[in-house]
Amino acid sequence: MSDSFQRSNLAQSMKAQRAELEHALTHSPFRAHADRMIEAGARTINVLQIGWTLRVKRSCERVFMLLPELLASGERLAKDLRNLRENGQIGVSWREYIRDASQRTILLMDLLRESGDIFLEHEAAGCPPGLFYKYETIMDGRDLPIKSNFVLLRIIPPQDVTADYSRRRPFVIIPPRAGHTAGVGAHAPDSQVGVVLRQGHPVYLVGFRREPEQDQHLSYVACAEAAFVREVARRHPRAPLPAVVGNCQAGWATLVMAATNPDLTGPIVINGSPVTAVSGNIGDNTFRYIAGIYGGVWIPMFLCDLGKGMFDGANLIHNFELLNPERLFLKYAELFRDVDTARGSFLASEKWWSSFCLLHENEICWILENLFIGNRLGKNKAYLGSERQHVDLKQIRAPIVVFASHGDNVTPPQQALNWITDVYENEEEIRVRGQHIIYMVHNDIGHLGIFVSSKVVNREFRQVATTFEAIEALMPGLYEMCVKDIQEHDGRKTFSVELVERSFKDIRALNDNYRDEFPFDAVHRTSQLQAQIYHTIARPFVRAAVTSFTADASRTVHPERLSRAVISSRNLMLTGLKSMTEQVRRSRAKARVDNPFLLAEALYVQHIAEAIIFWRDLRDMIYELLFHSMWNTPFQRYFGSPYEVIPRQMTPEELRSRPDVQFALKMIATGGFIEALIRMMALLVSDRGGIRRDRLDRWSSVLTQNEPFRSVPSDRLTAITRQQTIIATLEREQAIETLPLLLDESEERRRAYLVACYIPGPIAEMSPSTIDLLLRFAQVLQQPPITADVTENPLAEMEAE
Repeated sequence: MSDSFQRSNLAQSMKAQRAELEHALTHSPFRAHADRMIEAGARTINVLQIGWTLRVKRSCERVFMLLPELLASGERLAKDLRNLRENGQIGVSWREYIRDASQRTILLMDLLRESGDIFLEHEAAGCPPGLFYKYETIMDGRDLPIKSNFVLLRIIPPQDVTADYSRRRPFVIIPPRAGHTAGVGAHAPDSQVGVVLRQGHPVYLVGFRREPEQDQHLSYVACAEAAFVREVARRHPRAPLPAVVGNCQAGWATLVMAATNPDLTGPIVINGSPVTAVSGNIGDNTFRYIAGIYGGVWIPMFLCDLGKGMFDGANLIHNFELLNPERLFLKYAELFRDVDTARGSFLASEKWWSSFCLLHENEICWILENLFIGNRLGKNKAYLGSERQHVDLKQIRAPIVVFASHGDNVTPPQQALNWITDVYENEEEIRVRGQHIIYMVHNDIGHLGIFVSSKVVNREFRQVATTFEAIEALMPGLYEMCVKDIQEHDGRKTFSVELVERSFKDIRALNDNYRDEFPFDAVHRTSQLQAQIYHTIARPFVRAAVTSFTADASRTVHPERLSRAVISSRNLMLTGLKSMTEQVRRSRAKARVDNPFLLAEALYVQHIAEAIIFWRDLRDMIYELLFHSMWNTPFQRYFGSPYEVIPRQMTPEELRSRPDVQFALKMIATGGFIEALIRMMALLVSDRGGIRRDRLDRWSSVLTQNEPFRSVPSDRLTAITRQQTIIATLEREQAIETLPLLLDESEERRRAYLVACYIPGPIAEMSPSTIDLLLRFAQVLQQPPITADVTENPLAEMEAE
C-alpha cells in the first residue's frame, strides 16, 4: 500500500529517479574513463607549461649571464679604437689585421683543400680505420660462418711502450658505428688506446669496413664481436678475461654481445651509450623527439630503398651536427683563428669523422625499433635473429661500468642509466644475481669528449682501466665511482677513487619522474603502422625506380660529402692555391696580440654563435612543444597503452622465493675460511655503503696473491662471493651469528678477524659503524678486539712464516 502511494506521489518519484540517475552517472565506466582522460589532459598541459618555462628561463639566464661580458668587450674595443685614432695608428692596425686575416683565409682554404683531398683518398681506399697507431688484422668477419664487415685489429705498441702479452689483461676497444669510420678512441696518443698501452696492456680494436655484407643483421655483428673476444682470450690464456670498451653506439652493442654470450668477457665499459634512448628530462634532451616529429622507421626504410638497400651513415653525422649547429660554426671559426697551429689536430680528427660508413637496412631498422623508437632493449624485450634469441640483459655476468655526463645532450645520464632501473626490479636483485654495476656521471663534458677528450681519458678512463681487478673482487651491487682530484705537496696531481653504494632512488633522482616517456609508446605503435603501409603500398614502386647508379649518385651528392669534395684539388677554381699557400707561409706576418681588430673578430664570432644558439633553443622548444601536443594527448596515451610497461617493485617474499636465493640461504651455516672472510667483507661493505680504492686494492690483493684464495679458480670465487652477498643482504644478523660455525679452529678465527681488520685500514679512518661491526665480529668469534692498526697483510705474514 505504501509503495503504491509513493509511486503515485509525483514529487517523491521524481526525486528517487534523480537520485538513481546521479548514482548511475557517478559510478558508470564512462564517468571513470572521462575522469582519466581529463587527468591525462591536465598532465599534458602541465608538461607543456614546464617545458616552455624551463627553456625560456634557460635562454634568459644565458642572455643575462653573457650580456655584461659582451658589453665589457664592446666597451674595451671602443676604448682601444679611440686610443688608436688619437695616436694616429688606426690605419696601421687595420692594414696589419687585413694582411693577417687575408693570409689566414688562404691558409684555411688550403687546409680545407687538404682535408678534402684526404677525404677523397680515404673514400677511394674504402674508408680504412683512421688510427694513430700501426695495426695488423687478426680476424676478418668475412671469414666467419656468419659473415659481417667487422674486423679485429691488434694495435702495435710504439717503440717506447712495452706491452705484457703473457699476464696483463687484454683490452678490446669497439668504436661506434654511428655514421663515421672507425678511429675514435685511437686517433691520438692521449686516447683510450694510448692510456691502456702505456699501462702495459695488449690492445685490440674492432674495426669495420665501409660497406656491410649482403643481408647483414645486428645478430651477425654480435656473433662477430663474440668470435673476436674469444680469439683475444685464446691468445692470452694466462691473463684475465678481456675487458671490452664500447663507445657510444658500440656500448649497447657490447651489452647485446655480452647478454647473448654471458661467460665470454671480463669487465665491460660503456661510454655515452644510449641504451634507453627515449629517456630524458622535460625542457632538455631534444634529440629524442626527432622520430616523433619527422616520422617513424618508414623514413629510414625509404632512404634505404633510395640507396639500394643501404642506409648512408652521412645522414647520422648530419643530424648530429644539426643538433648543435653553433659547434659546427665555432669549429671553423676557431680553425680560422688558430690556423697556424691547428693543422695536425684538425686533419687527424677529420680523417675518421668525415669518412662515412654504410649500414644495411636490417641493421638501421633494428636499431630504431629496439632503441630510438621502440625502446625494447631498455625494457629487456629485444630479440635477435628474427625474434629467435632474446637479449636478456640480466644474463650478463661481467661487471659493467657506465660512464655518462650532464653535458652530453646526445646521450644524457637518463639514457645511459635508466635501463638499470627498467631491467632490474631493485638494487637487491642486482646483488642477488651477483652483478656489479658501477656508474660515473661527469658534470659538463660533451658527448664526443667522453671518449675523445684527453682530459677525461687521462682522468676518469685511466681510473677505470686500473680498477678492473679490484672491481671484480668487489661485492655485487650498484655503485657510483667518485673520482676526486688531490693536489700533492710537490705539485703533482693524484686522484682519490671511492666506490659508493647506491640505490635506484639515486638513479631516479636524475630524472623528472619519467613523466614524459609515455608518449613514445604511441610513437612506436604509429611507426609500426606507417612502416607496414609504406612496405605494402609505396616500397615496390620506389625499389623499381632505383638503380645502382642512382644510389651511388645520391650518396655522392649528400651535403656532408659534397661540401668536402667541392673544396679539394679536383676543383679547378682552387688551382694554384697550394703554391699561393707556400708563399704566404714564407711571408707570414701575424697581427699583434693586442690588435683591437682581433678583439672585434672574436666579438663578432661570439655574437654569431650566440645568435645560432638562440635559434637552436627556439627550434628545440618548438620541437618539444609540438611533440607533446601531438603525442602526449589523452587519445595518444590510450593508443600507446598496449605497449606501456609499468614497473612493479619486487616484494621481499618474491626475492626470497628465487631458487638460487633459497639455496644460498640454506648454506648459511656451511663453509670454511674462504666463505667466512668473504661474508665478513660483504657485511663491512654493506654497513659502510661503499669502499675506498685503497681498501678495495687490499682486498683484491688478498684474493689474488694469498692462500687459500690464490688456489681457488676465479669462477668459484665469484660464485662464493655471490652466495655470501645474498646471505649478508637478506639475513644480516644470522649471517653474523653463524660465523663461528664456518670457522671451527681458534687459529682460523684469529686470522679471519685480523684480515677483516686489515682491509679497512687505520682505525682513525674507520667510521663508527665499521668499528662497531668489527667489535661484533670479535665478540661472536671470541677474539680480543684490536687496539692498534693492522698495517701488514696477516695472510702474507703467515705464508712467510
